[in-house]
Amino acid sequence: MIPYIKYPDSNSFAQICQRPSLNAQSLDEIIEGIFKQVEIKSDQALRDFTLQFEKREIDSILYTEEEIKIFADQVPEALKQAIQQAYSNIYTFHKSQEFISQKTETSPGVICWQKASAIEKVGIYIPGGTAPLFSTILMLAIPAQIAGCREIVLCTPAIHPAIFYSAQLCGITKMAKVGGAQAIAALALGTESIPKVFKIFGPGNQYVTAAKMFANRKGVAIDMPAGPSEVAVYADSTANPAYVAADLLSQAEHGVDSQVFLVALDETFIFNVQEELERQVNVLERKDLAKMSLANSKIVLVKDRSEAVQLLNEYAAEHLILACEKPEELADNIYNAGSIFLGNYTPEAAGDYASGTNHTLPTNGFAKAYSGVNLGSFQKIITLQSISQSGLQHLGSSIIQMAEAESLQAHANAVAIRIKNPS
Repeated sequence: MIPYIKYPDSNSFAQICQRPSLNAQSLDEIIEGIFKQVEIKSDQALRDFTLQFEKREIDSILYTEEEIKIFADQVPEALKQAIQQAYSNIYTFHKSQEFISQKTETSPGVICWQKASAIEKVGIYIPGGTAPLFSTILMLAIPAQIAGCREIVLCTPAIHPAIFYSAQLCGITKMAKVGGAQAIAALALGTESIPKVFKIFGPGNQYVTAAKMFANRKGVAIDMPAGPSEVAVYADSTANPAYVAADLLSQAEHGVDSQVFLVALDETFIFNVQEELERQVNVLERKDLAKMSLANSKIVLVKDRSEAVQLLNEYAAEHLILACEKPEELADNIYNAGSIFLGNYTPEAAGDYASGTNHTLPTNGFAKAYSGVNLGSFQKIITLQSISQSGLQHLGSSIIQMAEAESLQAHANAVAIRIKNPS
């Protein structure tokens, strides 16, 4: 079911770790056209694109508070309680990330420090499709709340009641009915109804991803470059094949372009996992999607734990499960991953929903350079400094010498004038 690679040479690790490719370049013309129409026609372009792409007519772009409440009230009580528990855990974990400012005297009379300042306006995109990702609203709006963002704008074509309940719970300030690349364009450019934001967050298909990258080139920040969902699992003899298969399928069911990646030390264990995959996939409602995803995935048999670590760091997984003996010890050697799940009782699904960590993570190997979303993603860190008269006297000579060596006379003079003529 999944392509199987046995004892590969380490020189082939980079090739093994390649993901299914997305041809973003071919989308650029389409995306540029959408942005131009939104810039020219504003809200009307959003109506037109919604009708063209989704066969859905919308009049007003934004939901009213009353409409949000009507949908939110339809959520069953048990699901409300589950969302509330997830909210509490996510809030607690992200609250613990609050920036602590500390003043430092770098030399006598020279005080430097930092402060965190919220990004004023942020946009959150939640796709429609077959899976209503209301959990992603929690993951993005909760840290935005804690950071103190003044405007949190949600764009989504989804109409599942839990979307509205989560938006209401998390303090979304505006909620728009639009989706796709046109929603990203609206957030990046602003329309009559949707304010221009300074940073855009959230998952989406290849059009949404390309639109976010296009917005980034236009000067609007984005959470991270992103691709389809993925999980890597490292398993030794202490792992449970049924658990491992379930974890692989939990990502495979996202879509045909998702990828799962199993690294194991024992061939018999791999065969057991394959048998479990065959059994478990056939009872899934989304089995057709999962089977196509598994065909794009890989199982790799390696010689030892050291080789597994090398391969996993090369893969740089969005989600990495260490189903093995002494997983924390192994995790110390992992430096490329979005989020790590330790042991046999820590499924990746826990992080997707309710343990408290954020599930918006770098994919497609970007974990080599990017972090997942956290409280700091919704803040800027501003440096401050205060220098006393005596402090400038002490430091001034070094500044003047360096400025003159760079032929920047005005820089040197800005210091010299204060030393020569103190007020």
